Amino acid sequence: MKASVTKGLGQGFVVEEVELADPIGHEVRVQVKASGLCHSDLSVATFIGGEFPVVLGHEVAGLVTGTGPEVTQVAVGDHVVGSLIQYCGACVNCLGGRTYICLRPESTLRTPGQAPRISWNGAPVAQGMGLGGFAQEALIHENQLAVVPDEMPWAPAALIGCGVLTGAGAVLRSADVRQGESVVVIGAGGVGMNAVSGARIAGAETIVVTDIEDGKLDRAKAFGATHVVNSRTTDPVEAVRAITGGGADHVFDFVGVRPVTAQGMRMLGKGGGLYLIGVGGNDAGVDVSAMAALSGSQKVQGVYMGSSNLKRDIPFYASMYLQGRMNLDALVSKEIALDGIDAGYDSLKDGTTARVVITDFS
Repeated sequence: MKASVTKGLGQGFVVEEVELADPIGHEVRVQVKASGLCHSDLSVATFIGGEFPVVLGHEVAGLVTGTGPEVTQVAVGDHVVGSLIQYCGACVNCLGGRTYICLRPESTLRTPGQAPRISWNGAPVAQGMGLGGFAQEALIHENQLAVVPDEMPWAPAALIGCGVLTGAGAVLRSADVRQGESVVVIGAGGVGMNAVSGARIAGAETIVVTDIEDGKLDRAKAFGATHVVNSRTTDPVEAVRAITGGGADHVFDFVGVRPVTAQGMRMLGKGGGLYLIGVGGNDAGVDVSAMAALSGSQKVQGVYMGSSNLKRDIPFYASMYLQGRMNLDALVSKEIALDGIDAGYDSLKDGTTARVVITDFS
């Protein structure tokens, strides 16, 4: 089969003929129909590193074509969406419903003594985040897959497993935003727009989006923001406190740059919470005044994958989309072929491009 292989740091994405093993145990063979380009994969390929060569791509949607003998949750012919949440289902966190912080995520992978899932010229190829969606086919543990309705289009479906779980999940699961509350979204990228969608589903009365690009802010209005603030030309803290009448109930930071995060802290009202999702650099973080947090009963919380349970939440967001209650089509800015990943990532540098999705695997 064809796969886009990353052979080392900064070496880009090159289409090669690789071999995919037959499914064993709880593994599922998926014909990939759509695979989104997320910055996390680009970071691995350009500066984070890891095992090489590797097939990356963790925003995957496709058709089940084969299953291992122990698979019980999906069947051949199912339409599925993959997620980078890897969980064992048996540790104390999983049993408590917190699969997104599983203590044994490696249980979804093959052991070192087993043959690799992917090989190239007789040598093993790593599989990014247990998914490896930059390929015609993928071999994925059933715990990383959720079944979605057949009528769910492939391209928007692929985005659910990462960007939607993270953005909407931060609002609906991590923060548990309630009807009538106020929400601030810092950063109007694709994941931030999913937070706006989540806030609308939750019934938030005030949804403020801040960014430094007017084009992104226009998109935020289309997604349902009630107010937008250009933080390059306007003091965002003063603006948010004026709009909310003293401070927001929930602030979601999708930027992760220390001065911006500090602004998010100052946007909070009494009892408010700041949620850290984006990481814009190694020094990302925030200094918290214990006295201010105590007197205002405020909290700061790190959020991973929107505190999501993928088996529950992926079908839920698919249902919201099919009911017309979640805008995913506008996130798919461009569809490309498997050999266009490098150019696709270049196009994401344009602030008006939300997401690029591979849909041509020929």
